[in-house]
Amino acid sequence: MVTLLLAIIYLAFISLGLPDSLLGSAWPSMYREFAVPVSYAGGISMIIAAGTIVSSLQSDRLTRKLGTGKVTALSVLMTAAALLGFSVSHSYTALCLWAVPYGLGAGCVDASLNNYVALHYASRHMSWLHCMWGIGASLGPYVMGFVLSNGQSWNRGYLCISVLQMILTAILFFSLPLWQKGKLSVIDEDGPGKQDEEAGTAADCPLSLRQIVRIPGAKEVMITFFCYCALEQTTGLWASSYLVLQWGIASETAAGFASLFYIGITVGRALSGFLTWKLNDTQMIRLGAGLISGGLVLLFLPFGQITALPGLILIGLGCAPVYPSIIHSTPEHFGAKRSQAMIGVQMASAYVGTCLMPPVFGLLANHIGVFCFPFYLLVILVLMAVMHERLLGQSRRQKKGIDF
Repeated sequence: MVTLLLAIIYLAFISLGLPDSLLGSAWPSMYREFAVPVSYAGGISMIIAAGTIVSSLQSDRLTRKLGTGKVTALSVLMTAAALLGFSVSHSYTALCLWAVPYGLGAGCVDASLNNYVALHYASRHMSWLHCMWGIGASLGPYVMGFVLSNGQSWNRGYLCISVLQMILTAILFFSLPLWQKGKLSVIDEDGPGKQDEEAGTAADCPLSLRQIVRIPGAKEVMITFFCYCALEQTTGLWASSYLVLQWGIASETAAGFASLFYIGITVGRALSGFLTWKLNDTQMIRLGAGLISGGLVLLFLPFGQITALPGLILIGLGCAPVYPSIIHSTPEHFGAKRSQAMIGVQMASAYVGTCLMPPVFGLLANHIGVFCFPFYLLVILVLMAVMHERLLGQSRRQKKGIDF
């Protein structure tokens, strides 16, 4: 039963990634059909992100009321319905309306599942599960590309992903009894299952955003997460443009180089799962920050694609352990009673960083120059590292019983 539940959770993480890259891969076909500017994709993306932030902040309340299994099943059902809505939409306005349940479904399941894994499983599973997300995010565009290359419309691509999500929804509803059994036992003998008892005695009253922010270390972990996602998304969005505009690399070559960043993340998370046998979450985050620093050094060097290629791979490998390790360490820093609320605000902070910081760099590139790309990433990285070290200090003092 335990192994079956873990397999279902792995499947759920693949499902989380499936829709994430669909809009980008389908938009070149979509915007012409709707006769809107290509930039209008940003509007849909921001609506999805706004819904994700709202539902992430409500994850503590909903998970306490319904449980992780039901929240996961209902959220995936909502996402499947939204994707089905996309598949039958023939106007930009309709896409914007369906983007609302799309975002609401994505945020809550992300926060709830991450908290469940952080409480019940060892760190290696968190890394491998987020590797599964990367596989899902890679499969989504592949499905869309296959549909388009066979002469069918983008609507059919969304329909295919919606059907996959519906199948997963059925599996999740059938698996609900497994989630209840999982709460009653230590699921992973190497993981933080000892926290189950504490989690089971958590207060029924969910924490408000004001209460969460007042928890020692909350601001630090929120900024840490904000910075990480800002760094990841800014690199993914602007790396190709930086290579083309700064070093004169051909567009098609630069696109291939930029894709290596995401390959680095996916491969790095697979490898990180094995490293966690020897390294704890704090060490994994520091290792990731060190690798990112090394990648930035290579980007600073004036040798064009000779150093840019390994630099982007190294940044991707460095990003790999940071996100899963921050999430997995949340119960350790804040306790199982507060972990769902904390992961909810961390997810919200992540999406704010994702939405805000890449466009900010776009403004800088427009008014100052694209050459500031590695400088921009370095500032974000330094802030992330400083906030993480402050979080560790707060956590150590709290464990010693010092009153904040």
